[in-house]
Amino acid sequence: MRLHPFGRTSFTVSEVGFGAWQIGGSWGDVSEAEGRAALEAALDAGVTFIDTADVYGDGRSEKIISSVLKARGGNRPMVATKAGRRLNPHNADGYTKANLEAFVDRSLSNLGVDSLDLVQLHCPPTEALYRPEVFGALDDLRKAGKIRNYGVSVEKVEEALKAIEYPDVVSIQIIYNIFRQRPADLFFKEARRRQIGVIVRVPLASGLLSGKITRDTAFATDDHRNFNRHGEAFDVGETFAGVPFEVGLQAVEEVRKLVPPGASMAAFALKWILMNEAVTVVIPGARNAEQARANATAADLAPLSADVMTATKEVYARLIAPHVHQRW
Repeated sequence: MRLHPFGRTSFTVSEVGFGAWQIGGSWGDVSEAEGRAALEAALDAGVTFIDTADVYGDGRSEKIISSVLKARGGNRPMVATKAGRRLNPHNADGYTKANLEAFVDRSLSNLGVDSLDLVQLHCPPTEALYRPEVFGALDDLRKAGKIRNYGVSVEKVEEALKAIEYPDVVSIQIIYNIFRQRPADLFFKEARRRQIGVIVRVPLASGLLSGKITRDTAFATDDHRNFNRHGEAFDVGETFAGVPFEVGLQAVEEVRKLVPPGASMAAFALKWILMNEAVTVVIPGARNAEQARANATAADLAPLSADVMTATKEVYARLIAPHVHQRW
């Protein structure tokens, strides 16, 4: 497992991290025991970066992380959480110092720590990124010792480019995968120039790029792949990376032909992401220990050839880009 400096911070993190949305909720029935086992397996495999949020299971994800890390002891991984999505309505006016401090205090309690390693604004409305006072509030929380660093989780490339104009934003979390390639066009170059940590989420397009989903796959009623197919609950780009389901299945079959012998399609898709030097850490989720161990194997794959990388771009340009490229 290669280690990368996390932007301009003092942290060094594994290139494959652990996305803790699944162990919180909105992915069907994942028991606490399964969630704990998944996290344990990831840590055993060398993962040193965990990404969670205060709304994942209304704090369940943060509490599981706290419990597992306390029981393990030893060197702690970097734990990143997010704030803002508890707002109802979720609008820019809610991103006040008082609200952000209340969210941070709650995460401090859930995670059982005195200071948060990284707090990310959780896909805030675009307008919030044009309000310097929002980032001033984060500066104040950092000066008070409640947070060590802050960043922004975004939906759109344009939002990422705006967020890194603020000098103390240390990281951006963004969707990037074989089905969402636009961040590599401009944002990644700017991120490298400014030494921004890049956290890649939705790396497997909500499981599509695992190659295990078919037209007949049934999703539980509380799984966002069932209830958010058209953006009913939150940005549709978070579900199957915004790709229409049938189109995604067609593209998966073309990508499958490029997977090297002996590798899983999921590990191949994760390695594809890690081929870009701007990426600091990719955060696949896992519902159980087996998936967590499988995700970690991406770090062991040999670099993908230029021909394979070109072929994935061709599949994207022909089938996927018309649906997603200009939208996000």
